[in-house]
Amino acid sequence: MTQSYSARLFLSLLAIILALVTCCAPAFAQNNNDKDEGHGGHSAKVLAGYFEEWSIYGAHYNIADLQNNGVAGKLTHFYYAFGNVAPTSGAPDAMCHIADSWADFQTPFLPPVNGIADTAPLFGNFAELVKLKQLHPNLKILISLGGASAANTAGFAFAASTPQLRAQLAASCIDMFVKGNVAAGVSTGNLFDGIDVDWEFPAAADKQNFTLLLQEFRNQLDALGAANKTHYLLTIAAPAGEQNFSNIELAKVARQLDFFNIEGYDYHGTWETTTNHHAPLFGSRQVPDNFFIEFTIDAYLDAGVPARKLLLGLPFYGRGWTGVPNVNHGLYQTSTGAAPSPAGDTLATDGVATFATLQAQTGAQSFFDPQRFAHWTYNPTTQTFWSFDDELTTRLKMLYVNFRTPGGLGGAYFWAFKDDDANGTLAKTMASGLGR
Repeated sequence: MTQSYSARLFLSLLAIILALVTCCAPAFAQNNNDKDEGHGGHSAKVLAGYFEEWSIYGAHYNIADLQNNGVAGKLTHFYYAFGNVAPTSGAPDAMCHIADSWADFQTPFLPPVNGIADTAPLFGNFAELVKLKQLHPNLKILISLGGASAANTAGFAFAASTPQLRAQLAASCIDMFVKGNVAAGVSTGNLFDGIDVDWEFPAAADKQNFTLLLQEFRNQLDALGAANKTHYLLTIAAPAGEQNFSNIELAKVARQLDFFNIEGYDYHGTWETTTNHHAPLFGSRQVPDNFFIEFTIDAYLDAGVPARKLLLGLPFYGRGWTGVPNVNHGLYQTSTGAAPSPAGDTLATDGVATFATLQAQTGAQSFFDPQRFAHWTYNPTTQTFWSFDDELTTRLKMLYVNFRTPGGLGGAYFWAFKDDDANGTLAKTMASGLGR
């Protein structure tokens, strides 16, 4: 690394403290008149969010909700997850596939954005996104391809393995989403402004092919853009763990991309038996490791990735353990397993819960780790520990985005819309911290 850990920590702390003391100074608070300029450029910070197509089911969260609560007007970029790069059954191929046609473009039962009626034959989430873009013409909407599933990981590895297959996959995905040919007789027009490649777990054997696949996407997007006088965006979901980003040629990949979406979360979770912070900004001398945001950002910068191309990812969900003894308020303690899913939580999975649920829990005490800039709660009665970002840590992370390097990082994004509270509190906190 170019600086010692203590020096980096001191400089980051100093910048954040100074910013807090002068919390509305021009040095980091941008004029609202500039909030729609330069999406992804130097004059404004990016604020992006991921919308999961399945949000409309158990969570009953719809695109209309983010228009109604005012979050849509704060965004620069919107990621729609996911399109598949592997068939649901049969032999692998190098093609894009619709993951959920009912949610994507068929259901006529979604609440309409701003009361605008659907126009056949396009329905579903894609129809609502068309309306959202009409209301916010500067909003950039990208299709996110892949995800963490084993099928999509294998699909990327197969499609990236030869020049012919790389060209075939890029052409298929661009035709389906950027050109809008999602199904026979159904078009989304110019809805999508680019592609987010979510190949989260490339193996060491995929290292060069990962670069070559992104080069193919970039070349084909640029060729289409030259014809349309448009710059189409290309981004990736960028892993936070060294065991994964070491399998990416970061400097070469940076030349192809508009942004790296740094997944600054899931550093710790219930795959471990000891409690810890799942999205800490800094490391710990008490429990030293490389699982924290500053280590990840530093590694990408040292590899030659421009700071303006780095978006810091925040989780709108937490991770939790139970059977945790009342020592150090539960932090860095052994557990008996994953915390039970709180009643009514839309994720309905032990060990993980939404911010909307966790910030409203009763019987738990809140704590702040000033060394790591991380938040957690502990309930001594149930011996339950939850690690999640709150408004304070969210604001501190936005200060980090603004001050980590001269000019700051490129911006920030979050996963995912449906996990915020109904008012969009965390999204709006991020927007405020980025001058939006």
